[in-house]
Amino acid sequence: MERVTPRRLGPSFVSLIGGIANDAKELLLREVALTKLEAQYELRKAKSKAIALGIGIGISILGGICLVLMLVHLLSLTSIPLWGCYGIVGSLLVMVGGVLLVAANTKADEPDAVRLRSVNKIEESA
Repeated sequence: MERVTPRRLGPSFVSLIGGIANDAKELLLREVALTKLEAQYELRKAKSKAIALGIGIGISILGGICLVLMLVHLLSLTSIPLWGCYGIVGSLLVMVGGVLLVAANTKADEPDAVRLRSVNKIEESA
């Protein structure tokens, strides 16, 4: 009498689970690599923007200094002495700067809820 052995038609359950685990591990590693590449790209972009912004701010500061000096000398055309004109313009600039610093301080205290898109992808994948 022949003994009939059942044939396996596909891979075993354990090998399927192992394959799923390996695929999940590979997917997670690829997501981490993608996040790393995106962060490097964003840093390069931010660096070039920061350089352009720094140059623009420097040139704007020089232009602002020239305009302030022009305003002082324009004000000196009145009967106010030159030192008084510098005092008036300097006081106005200090007040405007103080208002801007207070506004920036209150704006900086607000929480920022920005998250990278890749972090969300990794959380979804996990």
